[in-house]
Amino acid sequence: QVQLAESGGGLVQPGGSLRLSCAASGIAFSSYNMRWYRQAPEKEREWVATITSNGSTLNAASVRGRFTISRDNAKNTAYLQMNSLKPEDTAVYYCNAVRAGGTTSYWGQGTQVTVSS
Repeated sequence: QVQLAESGGGLVQPGGSLRLSCAASGIAFSSYNMRWYRQAPEKEREWVATITSNGSTLNAASVRGRFTISRDNAKNTAYLQMNSLKPEDTAVYYCNAVRAGGTTSYWGQGTQVTVSS
């Protein structure tokens, strides 16, 4: 059974930082491309960042220079380090896994991030 469990969300002031974690089980983690998405209230889910199975990364323009995606294959965990947070970063953040070269997509339940003073 595949499980993706996000953690690390919470309430933070503008300019603050959070690190999200996505712990995976039931998959050969090192063979999967990992992505973070987010969904703000009354908005569509949007892609935030990708790290491929070989470690290449790509960020959305809205978070470039502020967010960093990484992975630890020994811990079957992907991370999203979020710095210089803005109120518009407020959303539920979701972890996604797709096997490299494959199509089956797995999702976590999400973790709430709220940026507010």
